[in-house]
Amino acid sequence: MMEHPGLPQLIIILIYLGLLLALGLFSSRLFKGTKEDYQVASHSIGPFLLLMSIFGTTMTAFALVGSSGEAFREGVGVYGMLASSSGIIHSLCFFLIGVKVWKLARRHKYTTQIEFFRDRLDSDFVGYLLFPILVGLVIPYLLIGVISGGAVIQSLTAGLAPDWPMFQAFDPEGNPIRALHGGVPPWLGSMAICIVVLVYVFFGGMRGTTWANTFQTMVFMVLGVITFFVIANKLGGQDSILDNLKALANSVPEDKITRSEMSKTKFFTYLLIPLSVGMFPHLFQHWMTAKNANAFKLSVVCHPLFIMIVWVPCVLVGIWATGTLIPANPPLPGNPNTILPFLVKTQTGPVLGGFLAAGILAAIMSSLDSQFLCIGTIFNNDIVTHVVGKDRFTDKQQVMFTRLFIIGIVAITYFLSLGNVRSVFALGIWCFSGFSALFPIVVAALYWRGLSAAGAISGIFAAITSWCMLFYQATNVPVEQGGLSKFVLELPIGGESYEIMPVVVMFLSSTVTMVVVSLATPKPSDEKLAKFFN
Repeated sequence: MMEHPGLPQLIIILIYLGLLLALGLFSSRLFKGTKEDYQVASHSIGPFLLLMSIFGTTMTAFALVGSSGEAFREGVGVYGMLASSSGIIHSLCFFLIGVKVWKLARRHKYTTQIEFFRDRLDSDFVGYLLFPILVGLVIPYLLIGVISGGAVIQSLTAGLAPDWPMFQAFDPEGNPIRALHGGVPPWLGSMAICIVVLVYVFFGGMRGTTWANTFQTMVFMVLGVITFFVIANKLGGQDSILDNLKALANSVPEDKITRSEMSKTKFFTYLLIPLSVGMFPHLFQHWMTAKNANAFKLSVVCHPLFIMIVWVPCVLVGIWATGTLIPANPPLPGNPNTILPFLVKTQTGPVLGGFLAAGILAAIMSSLDSQFLCIGTIFNNDIVTHVVGKDRFTDKQQVMFTRLFIIGIVAITYFLSLGNVRSVFALGIWCFSGFSALFPIVVAALYWRGLSAAGAISGIFAAITSWCMLFYQATNVPVEQGGLSKFVLELPIGGESYEIMPVVVMFLSSTVTMVVVSLATPKPSDEKLAKFFN
């Protein structure tokens, strides 16, 4: 074992992946063979499973790997920007949008967002417009998980096979990167994760996905807390956890433990980004699995607490990596995506490190499965059967169409992940900003009788057009200046300039366009409105 430092971690990771495969294959034995059972588990999910599956699918690699890497670069302000606000805003979205959507969907037999919008606006075009947009925004979300999974496995298995050419990692000067050298290459680790997720989603459908999410959520929450205490005790070197936390806090540069480097306007405009959960297609599908409206109560109450349990350790570990107590040998990796797995590898024993690696992978994979399934469901329900007709295909054939599209999306995501993506956090922020820009559309569809089809379509076009324009501008920011993650807008007011996040422009352009066009165009019929507001 000592000759191959990454071997214990690799063995534990393989055992964990094997357990997930077994869980997925077991759940397939309970599959009833119907489209409804495959896509929404026959609306049979109770409060606890709903809480764990919803939380698991919202806590992605962005929350663990991304938050640690961004805290390493930006400091403690990362927690306030997203974690604390997300806890409140996510629960509000579950209460104000999730419950209402569930009631309408159960009454009118919807499974996807597009089915709801088509019927609410009495427009086929809105469905064909939303399909490529939702898929286009989900794919970067998927990339976050696939890229992070490969990076985590490489970092935690470093030293496994330094003599194997494809396991070697060198810096631009040709020197081995000790934090990564000899580890399973990212392309291979990402491939293994994609295959495992694909298998249990393919066979288990929503029921397998929900069970796997519940299992993985418990794994990464428990092991995340253990990670926090183990790393704190190892780095702090004091007798008590409180003394260790004090020592680590004193070792961190002052600019990392304050929000001094971040303007107030930039900080507060981040509040719009958590609204993205209101338009996540995979979350919509999970809402549809609820047995009844009361199943949402536990999620609304516990979600903020669960976010704190996950985000606090990850952000603090990222900040500690900037302090003077971090050993200089081996040196920290240059890629912020590998900060968390690097500290797990170097500050824990091999066996515990393997279990903690499984915890990180659990968080990553608990969102990938739901996203893969939702995209396949949208393709079958909103493209294939909507165009050709539901009566043309049996449930078995529709399940097959869903599975085939899932395979295609997994393949596309994997090949895109082979590109050089430096910041999981930046990719996540742009992905979530796009969904946040569409948030006004779903709120208006649920609560405003005056929303017209033309207004909604115009708002969607405004959201995506502004997203594309701002993303193009952000790509012009040099990598050495922060790239996508450093792009902000300057708002001149009274001779001063204020920093705001790009999501503000997207959100306002969508909202204003939707309202103005809706006021000037014909509304849906009274009969149609009565179906949703009676």
